[in-house]
Amino acid sequence: MNDEELVSCLEALLFASGRAVDTKTLKNLLEVDENKVHELAETLKNKLENNQNGIKLIEINDGYQLSTDEKYYDQVCKLLDNRPKPSLSQAAMEVLAIMAYNPRITRAEVEKIRGVSSDSAINKLLEYGLIEEAGRIDTIGRPMSFKTSDEFLRLFGYKSLSDMPELPRLQEEDGQMQIEEMNEDNTSTEEEQENEEKTEEIAENIEQN
Repeated sequence: MNDEELVSCLEALLFASGRAVDTKTLKNLLEVDENKVHELAETLKNKLENNQNGIKLIEINDGYQLSTDEKYYDQVCKLLDNRPKPSLSQAAMEVLAIMAYNPRITRAEVEKIRGVSSDSAINKLLEYGLIEEAGRIDTIGRPMSFKTSDEFLRLFGYKSLSDMPELPRLQEEDGQMQIEEMNEDNTSTEEEQENEEKTEEIAENIEQN
């Protein structure tokens, strides 16, 4: 197949899958190397954007997925399901944030950070597919650990956890822990502000829908 046919084949594969497909799988299906897969994906991404499609290509953990454009969120939700959706509680949002910044964390470690039981919140996040089991920890009792899922990345618009906003640093002052300004001029960069706004917006969508 020539490049144009390969791009169309990639689009067909991702459409048929309905989920993220990793680069290794795409490489085998298209019979090209991984660099070529990324090149084809970039071409497909630009093609969809230039044609102002309602579908876009997103990258998730070294894989790709076709997704609807977020600008049509309200209309797509009405089509798929107009029933009231359960919301994530504040506790669930706290647990989700803890796990996003602490991959492979156990239930006991989450509860130590929060200071309260987190069973209900963890079960709800598992039900929504926002977190998943990450294997047992080699310690007493071999407790199960958890991590955020690809669905979490897709929902929040991140390619990987490394794209998440950086946490503010803490410093001790007069016996109390204070948030240290992340920039010398005490202002956030434009990119950090955009990340924060995007996170807040999607979190509101979860709670409202």
